[in-house]
Amino acid sequence: MKVAISVGPFNEDYEAAAAYVQEAERLGADIAWTAETWAHDAATPVAYLAAKTSSIKLGTGIIQVAARTPANIAMLAMALAAMSHDRFILGLGASGPQVVEGWHGVRFKGAVQRVRETVEIVRIISRGERLAYQGKIYTLPLPGGEGKALRSGARPRNIPIYLATLSPKSLEMTGEIADGWLGTSFMPEHADVFFSHIAAGAARAGRTLADLDLQAAAGAVAFSDDLEKLIAPRRPGLAFTLGAMGSRQHNFYNDAYKRAGFREAALEVQGLWLEGKREEAAARVPDEMVLGSNLLGTEAMVRDRVRAHRKAGVTTIQVQPEGRGLAERIEALGRLMSIVREVNAE
Repeated sequence: MKVAISVGPFNEDYEAAAAYVQEAERLGADIAWTAETWAHDAATPVAYLAAKTSSIKLGTGIIQVAARTPANIAMLAMALAAMSHDRFILGLGASGPQVVEGWHGVRFKGAVQRVRETVEIVRIISRGERLAYQGKIYTLPLPGGEGKALRSGARPRNIPIYLATLSPKSLEMTGEIADGWLGTSFMPEHADVFFSHIAAGAARAGRTLADLDLQAAAGAVAFSDDLEKLIAPRRPGLAFTLGAMGSRQHNFYNDAYKRAGFREAALEVQGLWLEGKREEAAARVPDEMVLGSNLLGTEAMVRDRVRAHRKAGVTTIQVQPEGRGLAERIEALGRLMSIVREVNAE
């Protein structure tokens, strides 16, 4: 099992982010993922980090497909692959209606189809083929105009494409067309909530789960024998995810926790959050949800959680080591890397 780290969402301090990734590279972390919300984009920081590192893979986690044309995504992916000497992974996702419609001014309807067509077009371009495409959303060249079926002037490249998906339909698409899955709202005891759909999509394409890098967010990494001290600070973040990461009608993170057996708690927390009762919403986040979504506790407890991820079929865990500064975060990551190596050797 491999280890990935998350970097961002970015704001201003790129030097500190680069120092963190450099130290993670030294410790043997495999991938660093940048983030994209409604602040700085996910792609530009990859170029900066590529210049500061030499071996760690770098990925966009994730690019919002509604924000760019498929050709633009292909162009930036090929540029970043070249800059990083083919260490780049293209992470894509649909985002949600609040961001897509509120920030980008694009209708969210047909989001899964948009992701599918984007992947297909990016692969046509990156393989160096002439771009002629007929889809439900994109038709290239546009009919009845002066457009030509162009071929990229960049050198062809095989760029891995990972998809961040949560709903059953999008998970099936991931199994069918992606090189890897970027999963959130994940607890290894309920991995079938995701993997069964990914497997179904893979089977349709003549593949199996073994053909994908199944990368799950294992959450915060923090060591202590005082569990309440570790749990309490993470309740607000989970309450935000359950209540604010989407509307009442469309919150894919909330839906994932409901499918994992936390339906009552997920709905209660969401309702309180949307009513403006944020402290009360955070207080109602169950301890089991916090512990299941993170790597918290003593080294023995964290080791058991790492084992649970491996047993569930996760091939890469994405983590966020906790600490008051770089030194403490790197110490936590180093302890985790040792644990992962021990578990892998079992």
